[in-house]
Amino acid sequence: ALIFIGAFLVVTLFTFFWVDAFFARNIADVRPLFRWMPILLLFLVAALTMRQWSEEQRVGTLEVLLTLPLRRIELVLGKFLAVMILIALSLALTLFLPITVSLLGNLDWGPVAGGYLAALLLAAAYAAMGLFVSSRTDNQIVSLIITVLLGGLFYLLGSPAVTGLVGDPLGEVLRSIGTGSRFESIERGVVDLRDLLYYLALTGIFLTLNVLSLDAKRWSKGRRTAPYRRQALLTVGLIVLNLALVNVWLFPLSGLRADLTADRQYSLSPVTKDLIANLPEPLLIRGYFSEKTHPLLAPLVPTIRDMLREYEIASNGQIKVEIVDPRQDEKIEAEAAEVYGIRPSPFRVSDRYESSVINSYFDILIRYGDQHIVLGFADLIEVEPLPDGGVDVRLRNLEYDLTRAIKRVVYGFQDIGMVFKAIEDPISLTLFVTPQTLPEELQEVPDRIEAVARQLEEESGGKLTYQVIDPDDPTSPVDRDALLNGFGLQPIATSPILPQFYYLHLLLQVGDQAQLLYPTADLTEAELRSELEAALKRATPGFLKTVGLWLPNLQPQPNPFGGMSQPVSSWDMLLEQLRQDYTVKRVDLTTGRVPGDVDVLVVIAPQKMSDAERFAIDQYLMRGGAVVVAAGNYVLPVVQFPGGLYVEEVQDGLREMLSGYGVDVAQAMVLDPQNEPFPVRVQRTIGGASVIEIQQLDYPPFVDVRRSGMDKASPIVSNLPAVTMHWVSPITLDEEKNAGRETTILLRSTDESWLRSDIDVQPDPDTYPDYGFPVEGEQQSWPLAVALRGPFESYFKDREPPSLVTGQPLTGTQETPAGVITASPDSARLVVIGSAEFIDDAVLGLSRNLSADRYLNNLQFMQNAVDWSAEDEDLLTIRSRGSQARLLKPLERADQSLWEGVNYGLALLTLLVIGGVWYWRRRSEEPMELVGETAPPAGKEAEAGGASDE
Repeated sequence: ALIFIGAFLVVTLFTFFWVDAFFARNIADVRPLFRWMPILLLFLVAALTMRQWSEEQRVGTLEVLLTLPLRRIELVLGKFLAVMILIALSLALTLFLPITVSLLGNLDWGPVAGGYLAALLLAAAYAAMGLFVSSRTDNQIVSLIITVLLGGLFYLLGSPAVTGLVGDPLGEVLRSIGTGSRFESIERGVVDLRDLLYYLALTGIFLTLNVLSLDAKRWSKGRRTAPYRRQALLTVGLIVLNLALVNVWLFPLSGLRADLTADRQYSLSPVTKDLIANLPEPLLIRGYFSEKTHPLLAPLVPTIRDMLREYEIASNGQIKVEIVDPRQDEKIEAEAAEVYGIRPSPFRVSDRYESSVINSYFDILIRYGDQHIVLGFADLIEVEPLPDGGVDVRLRNLEYDLTRAIKRVVYGFQDIGMVFKAIEDPISLTLFVTPQTLPEELQEVPDRIEAVARQLEEESGGKLTYQVIDPDDPTSPVDRDALLNGFGLQPIATSPILPQFYYLHLLLQVGDQAQLLYPTADLTEAELRSELEAALKRATPGFLKTVGLWLPNLQPQPNPFGGMSQPVSSWDMLLEQLRQDYTVKRVDLTTGRVPGDVDVLVVIAPQKMSDAERFAIDQYLMRGGAVVVAAGNYVLPVVQFPGGLYVEEVQDGLREMLSGYGVDVAQAMVLDPQNEPFPVRVQRTIGGASVIEIQQLDYPPFVDVRRSGMDKASPIVSNLPAVTMHWVSPITLDEEKNAGRETTILLRSTDESWLRSDIDVQPDPDTYPDYGFPVEGEQQSWPLAVALRGPFESYFKDREPPSLVTGQPLTGTQETPAGVITASPDSARLVVIGSAEFIDDAVLGLSRNLSADRYLNNLQFMQNAVDWSAEDEDLLTIRSRGSQARLLKPLERADQSLWEGVNYGLALLTLLVIGGVWYWRRRSEEPMELVGETAPPAGKEAEAGGASDE
């Protein structure tokens, strides 16, 4: 056995360093080790099992074993476990390889663990085959040969050499039977439950046959034992059939897999899966890769090939993946050049002796119907200069690039020209303007609009028509009443004092969809075009929407110790969450205007806001925009003093303006017996002494909203198990102001909750042992988050608009807005949440430490609110997950040889140690004392002796 293990190690190291050229691949993984494992294990296991039963039969000890008071299955499992221990020892001796790789590069240990698990399962299947074969013959050599042939047959059935000779349906069946093909997904770090059960079933089948083989050796051929023989054969047949049918039953379940890679680089995001699983027509993804390419690109090819395989699996047969080398097929190369414009790229390669140019392919074709997109190497990789003068070449973001390309071919557009091509309905752009009442600062705006509109009209190929209408013109087909009744469009007042109004409204109509745009004096032609393109894309599926995010400008504050304390609050987790599905941009509202490309405005913890910022939010809502406000009245102070927990009241927030919309965020805090525990410092008095302890106590200010407190009909909360609202204020809806709107109470507290106006949030369990706080006032359920949709009346309708210079009401000749939009269309949406701290990084960090992933519900709630506001809950974007090859550190040839020699030396040394231990244990064994014949009595022994003497 020691010789076979030594041979296995030598061959394994040789194939790893020489056959697969580990250092030439320059990838920090151990896939070469597992790539050859199905073949290497076959010979090792055949050698270890060939004498297990054959030798017992040859020397005649099998009959002794069969007469022992042991069941047949116990004998088989004993032999099986003995072989598996030797195999596990052999695999353990190869651990020096992944350890070496981890020292030379950033090794991902997930696929390593999966590979060893799969190797053990594969070895178990081979061991069961070998034991069965060994039980059928008394010749070890015959057992070895037959085991290799049987295992080789299972391996070859799934090999490309065999599956390529038959069609796809039969080839897929053969691949599901082959031991080597089942090993492929494990090799790259994806453990499929079907593969694991396949090996377990194969092991069970041959172990069952082994038990039957041993039991059959004691069968007679008489008529009396015929029922037993039939029953045994029937039982074994049913076991084998059921084990085989388990694999047939699991075959369609392709999603039962685990991605063991560190970055989950082989797991497609749900967005990608939804996109490719619902393709109405088949889609082709073909990779063009040359066998000989640039050394920096070669390590990326396996990663790309594996990712394309994941797309094919997740598509339910709608995506066909092909990997070709055009250099080896002139027909494919001609088609690539003539039909798709794919030609080899010249790469300069330099080595120690010469510098040359290699023309190779590194392209991906995505074809859907008559449309196609080609991703070249420049689209797939990014190059980063290194400090030593070299470069780091890696994949940019493979899943994003592939899915974006698929979206483009499926929807048939990317730029504005393709947008026009995708829109089948007529497009109408109308400027409603009253030149005679237009303020002076807006006189040039209609000319800018017309210049941009004429450009788009020309690019649309006749789909877009532009017209200018003066509603005050007696000959106009549209008057003011028609605009008000048809689109809810009202004139803008030049001043709340002077009764003069004007129109400067853009109406974009795409079929039945209508969007209102409000040009301002400061818009350039480029900005006007950007707003119009954004509006056209909003009317067409498949484009990424933009979230404008306003956050308070928190500055470091002096602390009692003479230094500066950084703000406690931050919202980076929310920012990352939103970036998964949207383009997120921080917005500055001090200009009095929200950028035109913003689809949803998110305002977090509004405080210390100027009137100009409030005006920007108000007018954005009046334009039919969507606003999400986390408007709690209590926030964490910048400086937290040790020894307690503190909050402070918000100053200069949005409470008054929201109240004008009919949404009052009360100046109080909701406390609820149903809450999320919180670690707090508790002062206890023991024996007259004060003791401060950290205890995890119920904390009523952290209101735990479960399913019973959610509106299950709202898509914002329909799939959430719970949401925790921290230091939340109750929300009251004004029935009169909200009469014409659709209102939804998203979250509410339990009926046992109450309000607290004191900002002291430190619990006192000694005084109030039940909850740590006194129960004050009436206990009832309070709304904590609401969603509104419909027409809103401007908060600045009867107020002087703020100066865009100071942000305060006018006091003199200052820059002012051209007018105030006094009412919004029905499409306006507003979500108000009574807490801003429920998505604060500091609070979420505490929640994560106490309740694992529960804090993610808060982020998901905010994400859902944005999705609802954007009217796009199925956004077509990908999470930012890079998928890059892990490369080795640069090594000189001498260093490479040294590391290779170290691995050979460690393997030899370990083997010698094992041999020495085995030899020492064998020398230490004492022979078993056998019980001899019973000695005769002493007298008889003397008589016998005397008779003998005589």
